[in-house]
Amino acid sequence: MDLFVTPFSSNAFMSHALIAGVLVSVACAIAGTFVILRGLAFIGDALAHGVLPGIAVSILAGFSGIIGAAIGAALMIGGITLITKRSRLSSDTAIGLLFIGMLALGVVIVSRSNSFSGDLTSILFGEILGIGMQAILIQLIGTIVIAIIAVICARPFLLLSFDPEQAEVAGFSVTLYHNIMLFMIALTVIVSFQTVGTLLVFGLLIAPAGAGALLAKRIEAMMAWAVLFGSMSMYFGLLISYHFNFAAGASIILVAITIFFIVFILQNMRNRRVPPAKESNDG
Repeated sequence: MDLFVTPFSSNAFMSHALIAGVLVSVACAIAGTFVILRGLAFIGDALAHGVLPGIAVSILAGFSGIIGAAIGAALMIGGITLITKRSRLSSDTAIGLLFIGMLALGVVIVSRSNSFSGDLTSILFGEILGIGMQAILIQLIGTIVIAIIAVICARPFLLLSFDPEQAEVAGFSVTLYHNIMLFMIALTVIVSFQTVGTLLVFGLLIAPAGAGALLAKRIEAMMAWAVLFGSMSMYFGLLISYHFNFAAGASIILVAITIFFIVFILQNMRNRRVPPAKESNDG
């Protein structure tokens, strides 16, 4: 048991990392569920990478990276909305253009700084083993806000995920609630990048929720599975990182992806064992 408990009970940095990681898992499970159901994986990826220039400029100016991430996310969402409304281009095209443009801008900004290598690593891959109480508090507040949004907007989000026309019939504005959903995803990226980094937060948005979607038929169950799988990824990823001296963020994501494929394989094996329903011979 010491192998599984001692790393967290005897090291403050490991216990802080686990607490922050579980909070990230909850936030990503909530937002990731709607990313999967709405087919927003591309925009989730774009937001996770497109905040890079905002973070870079903010850090160079001496401000918190969270401020820059918020500005970068706002520019991404605003730009996508503007291009989609004012042109014949699809939202996917707008997302792709801004995604690659913002990422390129971030690389240019970083390349012009001679003292950015350490900061760049923490931006891309997070600094979960160096998380302090202030960052945990920010993550906690962000996770609570994300949960409140999901609870208040549960019905329109559900209708929007499966039948946007029915959402309009029920009196909900598709545009408004789509934008609220994008804000929730962006907030998840903004508050989580300090923990797992911009490159890896996308994995936590997709893998646990994707595994949950394979097991659950109801949205609440899907979220619960996603929280469980995300928290397991954090625990075992940190444990592997501690014992084998691997990169913590990458270890967490590899565990999350492994869990997804284990669930995927087991579900396929189970489906093959279920005999097909016999057709009726009446008449």
